[in-house]
Amino acid sequence: MGCGTSKVLPEPPKDVQLDLVKKVEPYTGHSDIYKHFIRDDCGAVIKAGSPSPPHHANPYPGNALPAHQPEPRKNKVAKYRAKFDPRVTAKYDIKALIGRGSFSRVVRVEHKATKQPYAIKMIETKYREGREVCESELSVLRRVRHTNIIQLIEVFETQDRVYMVMELATGGELFDRIIAKGSFTERDATRVLQMVLDGVRYLHTLGITHRDLKPENLLYYHPGTDSKIMITDFGLASARKKGDDCLMKTTCGTPEYIAPEILVRKPYTNSVDMWALGVISYILLSGTMPFEDDNRTRLYRQILKGKYSYSGEEKKSCVYKRPGEPRNVLLRFLRL
Repeated sequence: MGCGTSKVLPEPPKDVQLDLVKKVEPYTGHSDIYKHFIRDDCGAVIKAGSPSPPHHANPYPGNALPAHQPEPRKNKVAKYRAKFDPRVTAKYDIKALIGRGSFSRVVRVEHKATKQPYAIKMIETKYREGREVCESELSVLRRVRHTNIIQLIEVFETQDRVYMVMELATGGELFDRIIAKGSFTERDATRVLQMVLDGVRYLHTLGITHRDLKPENLLYYHPGTDSKIMITDFGLASARKKGDDCLMKTTCGTPEYIAPEILVRKPYTNSVDMWALGVISYILLSGTMPFEDDNRTRLYRQILKGKYSYSGEEKKSCVYKRPGEPRNVLLRFLRL
């Protein structure tokens, strides 16, 4: 999910401290067998580097694509399967296309030997922006192993694409559950936030700052009410070695969640993730955004002033809608 053209890509990651996923299948010289893989629902080619399609653009969303497909589903799946690198299809059965972004496609797959379901994220790397997003994600996912962070299983590399095999989260986005419920009780919101905070604390101890925390990037592992939450989408993350200077300068994120210090272009720390968690806390409890305006200038003024209000039950009658492009402080009103 993405921020579309609103995201600013982060600086290239520095050397990492750990490398938990060491298995990378390198490029072997095979020709590019699916130059025209990226297509919209009507069959028109979408150039990598163009703006995201108008509908859901999260590189790893919980939702499937719209049901109105221009051709039978089986034929479409077969077409995608035929265009995957043969090293991938030798190990995994391609089941369905479940998401896409400006430089990526995500498919649900099944390991042929174990029958275990996974997700494979294919990222176009022949374009600079796609390559930077891929490097940023891999610099994080290779290092982390935590129950509340999406797990990388293995990686396949070709000349122009990288295939990232990851855990499959089937419960959908936190965003969708907010839409369905309107707002959460304090007990339910606390449970969600405790899981996210646990994952964020782990990231921060490794020198990793997510920089794009929002309900669209938090997935439920399964559809049940007792499902854990998993942090995903590290395309804007900053990964530094523990002990490095933690100040960052890149202006990036999703507007409604961006911390004030980023807006004023001052060097900032990983505390910007805590600002975003504050906005998420507000959304969970009220079903609305603390800072929202179609005009970016007015929106940023609200954020810089810290101007928001929370009126409890009165707010809960409102419905949280997907903002133009969201991001943002662990607000003091939440009684944990």
